[in-house]
Amino acid sequence: MTRSSLVAALALSTALAGCNLAPKYERPTGAVPAAFPQGGVYPRAASDAVDVSAIGWRDFFLDPRLRQVIDTGLANNRDLRIAAGNVLQARAQYRIQRSDLVPTTTLSGSATYTNNIFGATGANAGAGSGGATSGGTGTGTGTGTGGGLGGGGAGIGGAGVGSSSSNVEFYSVNAGFSAFELDLFGRVRNLSRAALEQYFASEEAQRSARISLIAEIATAWLTLASDQEQLQLSRRTLQTFGETLRLTQAQFRIGVASELEARQAETNYQSARNDIATLMTRVTQDQNALNLLVGTTVPSEQLPAGLGKTAYTRDALPGDVSSAVLLRRPDVLQAEHQLIAQNANIGAARAAFFPRISLTATIGTISTALSGLFGGGSFTYTGTPSVGLPLFDGGARKGSLDYARASQQVAVSTYERAIQSAFREVADALAQRGTIGEQVSAQSARANAAQVAARLSEARYRAGVDSFLVSLDAQRTAYAAQQQLVTTRLTSASNLVELYRSLGGGIN
Repeated sequence: MTRSSLVAALALSTALAGCNLAPKYERPTGAVPAAFPQGGVYPRAASDAVDVSAIGWRDFFLDPRLRQVIDTGLANNRDLRIAAGNVLQARAQYRIQRSDLVPTTTLSGSATYTNNIFGATGANAGAGSGGATSGGTGTGTGTGTGGGLGGGGAGIGGAGVGSSSSNVEFYSVNAGFSAFELDLFGRVRNLSRAALEQYFASEEAQRSARISLIAEIATAWLTLASDQEQLQLSRRTLQTFGETLRLTQAQFRIGVASELEARQAETNYQSARNDIATLMTRVTQDQNALNLLVGTTVPSEQLPAGLGKTAYTRDALPGDVSSAVLLRRPDVLQAEHQLIAQNANIGAARAAFFPRISLTATIGTISTALSGLFGGGSFTYTGTPSVGLPLFDGGARKGSLDYARASQQVAVSTYERAIQSAFREVADALAQRGTIGEQVSAQSARANAAQVAARLSEARYRAGVDSFLVSLDAQRTAYAAQQQLVTTRLTSASNLVELYRSLGGGIN
């Protein structure tokens, strides 16, 4: 291959480098409405409200203990470490694939020493001598004659082989590449693009896992706080029911109260005992679940003692936000990167129908002396282009193209489903947010009314106006109303966490 033909091949490769057989990517649209639902149960957000999808978790969560627990979880959670490892694997895979875009150049040097035993030949001359009266024969390594008075002699000889040898030495240094594919139809570039998009998808998967972990830790922490408060409530109620039981049993012993009243009072008391045992188990399980999420044992000073009425998060809703905000969610971005990767795979499958051109080239120097390696006239080069096109493959390339197209259609549906799921999660969280305030208010009023009713019923019972059964029923109602109030407050706090997660909140 001449120098000019080699240059022409490289120029042709450069000219055709822009050829890309992958279909033009267009983001799917119309999977969800342009705006989130409004009216009805959905809340009306102020236009100046803080967008929870644009602030970091350290700004969103207000309790310093909860922030410390989340920070520890982000450093120790094993699932998050797995996600980080997946990112590293995808990045390494992309680097491997990207390396096919450039020639793998190697530099080599060699020295050859050859001994040639036939490297020297020669002839030596010799002379013979003879006697005076009779002929003699002289021998030597050449030819000779001899003569004398009274006789003559003839010397005989022959050719000789030398005993010395010659060493032959060769030195060479070469640099070049072997079987480098000239990517005329974009096969290698599309495979590299697919690997790159998979790497981006793994990064978004890590972000999604991170946001989900933050929300799970916060929800588990709030659940523990709720169960702690439920346990405190049950212990206070047990004391109240215990006093009622002792009073009723004393009245039964002196004949003032019936056995039915004593047994009903004992029913309330034993029910509260059962609640305490159940809640103690639940609190321990909540701690175990929180420790698993955090990846280590959470210090007791970072655990909540109760839920109370404290605001643990920002109570902010995005104002006039379109559903386009969902396109920033990590899981949606992950699905989109995977879709783009499948798009590139179609281009690689199409390129397989065209000839695959590869080039092997070296440049170097060779000399019989080490000092002459880089002297004039010692440089050499070689170029070996090759072209390959399968004539018959049993439909393998067509099958690969069909598979790539089908995978791309699956990726489109997966992307659209991710957006629809995200839309539904946000819509559900907004719907609950629109009514949760009313629920908390109503449940607080119900709990207060039930407590007042229990006190009045007890007073009426002591005054002989109402029966003891009415008083016991009022106590049960007050206890249940207070339990439900704690549950409703937990729902309210968890709803803001879910809204933060579903909107793809920041992760700083």
